[in-house]
Amino acid sequence: MTPTLRVHAEQWPVVGGYATSRGPRTATHVVVAEIREGDIVGRGECLPYARYGESVAGVLAAIEALAGEIAAGAGRAELQRLLPAGAARNALDCAFWDLDAKRAGKRVWELAGLSQPGPLTTAYTIGLAAPEAMAEATRRAAHRPLIKVKLGGDGDEARLAAIRAAAPEARLIVDANEAWRKDRLAPLMGACARAGVEMIEQPLAAADDGALGEIQRVVPVYADESVHTRADLARVAGRYDGINIKLDKTGGLTEALALAAAAEAASLPFMVGCMVGTSLAMAPATLVAQRARIVDLDGPLLLARDRAPGLRYEDSLVHPPEASLWG
Repeated sequence: MTPTLRVHAEQWPVVGGYATSRGPRTATHVVVAEIREGDIVGRGECLPYARYGESVAGVLAAIEALAGEIAAGAGRAELQRLLPAGAARNALDCAFWDLDAKRAGKRVWELAGLSQPGPLTTAYTIGLAAPEAMAEATRRAAHRPLIKVKLGGDGDEARLAAIRAAAPEARLIVDANEAWRKDRLAPLMGACARAGVEMIEQPLAAADDGALGEIQRVVPVYADESVHTRADLARVAGRYDGINIKLDKTGGLTEALALAAAAEAASLPFMVGCMVGTSLAMAPATLVAQRARIVDLDGPLLLARDRAPGLRYEDSLVHPPEASLWG
């Protein structure tokens, strides 16, 4: 039976007050790819990211351009050469995994040779704002075991002090989204250490992160924008203490699993992160996250509503996807 491709964009409202160093966000714009074969449909979701030169229109066009290849029988293996790593390939790769599982009457974790997944504790993100506003948001989330804090450079010392005071028992990790400057690296790392921060994510711009290899990293630093696929691992050696694996960067579950294996072989810890998306985007990532040092799959918790059926969240505990959602 000839597979057919359908792709469309969706908009999901974000809970008010969420911001990063790149600005505030009131809605997230995702792209969903669906591959139908008879009565079964495989689905995948991605979030086009302007930081990587992506747009909703561009991702839609890139996916739609492969309709003929998919109808002619191209599958997940061919996809790896037909599209570069990025959001478009992620949506299609995950749709193929979902379709393959339904064809086989199995779960994706079985097809991938993985152990049956279990629940995970995810970080919960506090958006960038003034110290007082971030402290108030942190107080509301203080019951959560792991809190991720968005930072932005100027004023971060005050933010860290206010947040730690608001949640004295919670584990803290931070994400600077490339916003720090080299001349401020040491004092800001020191402020993180004093606040008991366990990990700093991508403090410097990816093109200017060499300074990380020249200083004593008093808090472990993980690469996000600096690492997309296995090809990037050699460049970040010595600069980072771990990496953040995101399916929208790797171009899907296929490369994400390969990158995780390569990181493990290099004795490089990894976390699994996400963009602000629905449960359909998080579901494949939960499989990679079973082996992660840190899990950051709170995208649906930052939305005003999620798709149904979605992942089951119990506070910060996220359960593996049911087959009715994905995989």
